[in-house]
Amino acid sequence: MTDNPAPLKFHVPEPEVRPGGTPDFSNVPIPKAGSVDRPPVDVDPRTIRDLAYSIIRVLNREGDAVGPWAGTLTDEEQLEGLRHMMTLRSFDARMQMAQRQGKTSFYMQHMGEEAVSCAFRKALVQGDMNFPTYRQAGLLIAGGYPMVDMMNQIYSNEMDPLKGRQLPIMYSAKDHGFFSISGNLTTQYIQAVGWAMASAIKGDTKIAVGWVGDGATAESDFHAALVFASTYKAPVVLNIVNNQWAISTFQGIARGGSGTFAARGLGFGIAALRVDGNDYLAVHAVAKWATERARLNLGPTLVEYVTYRVGAHSTSDDPSAYRPKTESDAWPLGDPVIRLKNHLIKRGLWSDERHKQTEAEILEAVITAQKEAESHGTLHAGGKPSTRDMFEGVYAEMPPHLRRQRQKAGV
Repeated sequence: MTDNPAPLKFHVPEPEVRPGGTPDFSNVPIPKAGSVDRPPVDVDPRTIRDLAYSIIRVLNREGDAVGPWAGTLTDEEQLEGLRHMMTLRSFDARMQMAQRQGKTSFYMQHMGEEAVSCAFRKALVQGDMNFPTYRQAGLLIAGGYPMVDMMNQIYSNEMDPLKGRQLPIMYSAKDHGFFSISGNLTTQYIQAVGWAMASAIKGDTKIAVGWVGDGATAESDFHAALVFASTYKAPVVLNIVNNQWAISTFQGIARGGSGTFAARGLGFGIAALRVDGNDYLAVHAVAKWATERARLNLGPTLVEYVTYRVGAHSTSDDPSAYRPKTESDAWPLGDPVIRLKNHLIKRGLWSDERHKQTEAEILEAVITAQKEAESHGTLHAGGKPSTRDMFEGVYAEMPPHLRRQRQKAGV
C-alpha cells in the first residue's frame, strides 16, 4: 500500500458517436452467416457460453439461407412472414400519420424491428402467453388479431376493447396470448416467469415469453426474474430486444460491463443466445429452439435480438438530439423486410413487381380497417367509451363507495 494513493476516478461510459459525428458500428462484430453452431435443445447451458457473445445468422449478404440454423420454415411460411412484416410496417405508417393529424395522442413505430416479433410469433401455439413491451405489435399482426380492434384501442373510441383504460398501443388480448402491456419497465419479466411457474405447477403444456428492451435490463425486476426462472427452471423464454437505443440512453450505460446483454444470463446458469434480429429466418430458428427447450421442461432461455430502432422512440421523441441522423443507414445488419424479400426473389418465389403489388394490397387493407375504426370515433371526434365502463370489470362485486359514485355520475 502506498502512502499517497492516486485519487479514485468515477467512470461514466461514453457513446461511440454523438449528433453531428460519423456513425460507427465497428464495435459490433458480425459473424459470417451460418458460422454459429446449433446445439441440441437439451444442451447444458455451461457448454454454450460462447453463444452469448456471438450472433446467430442465417441469411448471408447474397440472400442465401445457410448454416445449421436454416430450414425451419417452408416456402409458404416465409412468404407469409414477409407479408406480416409488410403489414406491420404499413400499419405503423398509417397510425403515425393519424397521430400527426390529432386522431390519437400517441404512437410508437416498429421500423427496423419487424422481424423480431413477427417471426417469434410463428414458434408459439394457442395458449402460450406473451408478456410484451410496447414494440411487439407483430405478435398480434402475425397471430391474426384484427387490425380494426388494434386501431379502436389506439383511438380510444366507442369500440375500444380496453374501454379507454389504456395508453394507445398498449394492447391486451388474452385469447391471442398477449398480456396487458405495462408502462412500468420490466414488470412483464417477473410476470412471465410467475405465469410459467404456475403453468408447470398445474401440469399444463403452455409456456410463457417475456419481452424487454435493452434499457430495461438495468431494472431490478430483470434480475429478480432471472433468479426465479433459473432456480425453478421455469418454462419461459426471456427476450431482450437490443435496438441499440433505449430512450435517450445508449447501451454502454444500460448494459454495464457484461459485454453483451445475453451474457447477463450466464451468471444465473441460463442458456443464453444472441441472434441477428433483422434476419427473419434466424429469429424463427432461435425462437423454435428456445420454445422447444421450454416445452421439454429443460428450463428458461435468454435471447438477445441484435437489431436497430430506425425511427424515434415514440411520437414524443426526437432522436436527432442524441444520435446522428444518418446512423440507421450505417447499421450493418440491414432492413429485415428487404433482406427476406431479396432471399425470396433469389429463390424464385417473389419478384419486385409482386412486392409492389402486395404493398398496394396491404395498404388498401390497412386503410379499409382505418376507415372502419374511425367510423367509431377518434381522440377528438365521434364515439367514446361509456363513463360507466370505468366502474365495470374491476370487482366481482362492486364496493358500496363505487356504487354511490356511479349513481352520482348517473351512469
